[in-house]
Amino acid sequence: MEDIKDFIKNEASKNNINLSEKEIELFYLYMNNLIEWNQKINLTAIKEEKEIVIKHFMDSIVIKDEIVGSRVLDLGSGAGFPGIPLKIVNDKLEVTLLDAVNKKVNFMNDTIEKIKLKNIVAIHARAEELAHDEKYREKYDIVVSRAVSNMTTLVEYMLPFLKKGGKCICLKGPDVDNELEDAKNAIRILGGKIEKKMQYDLNGNGRSLIVILKEKHTEQIYPRKQGKPIKEPLK
Repeated sequence: MEDIKDFIKNEASKNNINLSEKEIELFYLYMNNLIEWNQKINLTAIKEEKEIVIKHFMDSIVIKDEIVGSRVLDLGSGAGFPGIPLKIVNDKLEVTLLDAVNKKVNFMNDTIEKIKLKNIVAIHARAEELAHDEKYREKYDIVVSRAVSNMTTLVEYMLPFLKKGGKCICLKGPDVDNELEDAKNAIRILGGKIEKKMQYDLNGNGRSLIVILKEKHTEQIYPRKQGKPIKEPLK
């Protein structure tokens, strides 16, 4: 137990992040709950403790300094990444975790309850539908997404949730240039502008960070109905 807690602390330190003892304990409890649930339902292909720490926890919290504002939506959160780790390292955030798979939402809410996080909730819904609900549309300072769909489809899901002046933060693999080039016009149509693209190394794994600033309101027709953003991406 102490070995894995030390590992969490040391991996964070390698990425210039200092975790408190409480935060380390929360990550440890989160990891154990993930491993336990993963034996019953398929939450992640990554099952070894240290791999979970590196490829899920660290990959989530390396973007913590990009989170400016209080209301955060994690789109396609899956097993809670990056939303739950970001909440652990910044308790002031108000986080909504969104996923279309109910079993994953049940896991996230179980984890939230077990590790006693406040002002964070997991919702079972499709982005195409929820983004047209006035309670959620253009209400967030930050929308984050990690390894969900291609950029052209992804921005149609993300940008409608953002306030004007808010930012999309997309975590992707190393080969993102062509994908981003294809998405440029869609980003413009949806009211956004590429603000930053950064590539970095995470324990030997190449990663990309894309930040998109929302400059104007998104037209009410977006996102289009279920299936359209995937089958007919904006050109």
